Amino acid sequence: MSIDLQQDYFALFGLPRRYRLDEAALEAVWHKLQAEVHPDRHAHLPDADKRRAMQWATRVNEGFRTLRKPLPRAQYLLELAGVDTGLETNTAMSPEFLMEQMEWREAVEEARVAAQVEELEQLHHRLQQHAREVLAELETTLDQARDYPAAADTVRRLMFIEKLQHEIDDALEALES
Repeated sequence: MSIDLQQDYFALFGLPRRYRLDEAALEAVWHKLQAEVHPDRHAHLPDADKRRAMQWATRVNEGFRTLRKPLPRAQYLLELAGVDTGLETNTAMSPEFLMEQMEWREAVEEARVAAQVEELEQLHHRLQQHAREVLAELETTLDQARDYPAAADTVRRLMFIEKLQHEIDDALEALES
């Protein structure tokens, strides 16, 4: 068994390089590759071969973790296209989006302070729906329009949304315990 450690994750899994992918196919190939590269399968080999098996297993697992979730997959596609999402340096967002985020955060904070579990759950549900809409927008931007700068902006928006979802989850957890 030999894996080219230089190939991208899509090539590694035999998938087309696009945002929308067949998750069942990804998982099936991951299981097949795992069976081939698992270090236990190579335990009887010399140390150099064991190290190589460990590198293969690591590469397969990293690829699976990256491709199976929408946000890391989008970030990876942008990276492959040579687009820096500017996550650390570009925090500029549209005023509309920033206002929306402030409204979401205020609603979450009010519900948290008032210990309104039901309101937090409703906010979480609405935010999940909003995230699905933004993910659909991302798919169109990446796979059809191939507008990478717009996709990078959408990735940054999704990161804000994901962070807010975690804040809601944390508030719910704190109230339920």
